Amino acid sequence: MSITETLFSAQGRIRRRDYWLWSIGMSLVCSVGIGVFGGATGAFGAMERGEFPPLFGLVYTVCVIVLTWISVCLIAKRWHDRDKSGWMYLILFIPIIGGLWTLIECGFLDGTQGPNRYGPSPKGINDQPGVF
Repeated sequence: MSITETLFSAQGRIRRRDYWLWSIGMSLVCSVGIGVFGGATGAFGAMERGEFPPLFGLVYTVCVIVLTWISVCLIAKRWHDRDKSGWMYLILFIPIIGGLWTLIECGFLDGTQGPNRYGPSPKGINDQPGVF
């Protein structure tokens, strides 16, 4: 699976390891990027004075939208790995319980062994008898 497919498509399955690495990695890259951009343009100093630079607001909004879409795609793929619909993402809208449930299911529990209706195992495991 290519990087583009991994980050921007909700099709297929990903491993827990990949979910954590991509989630944490993309969050760090965007946080550092926003910090560097805000510092370089003087946006943080302007905000302290009660001003809000429009260019910084635009860049920040684009980063939030892109990170949200990547999050939706990664979580949908983890639900697929658990052999559940990507629409299970909506459980996150249930306060407290939804976030905890998603964290446990997508972040800590192992995926379906072998292929399932969402594709082959991302670990390369094939549970069909007689196939090596």
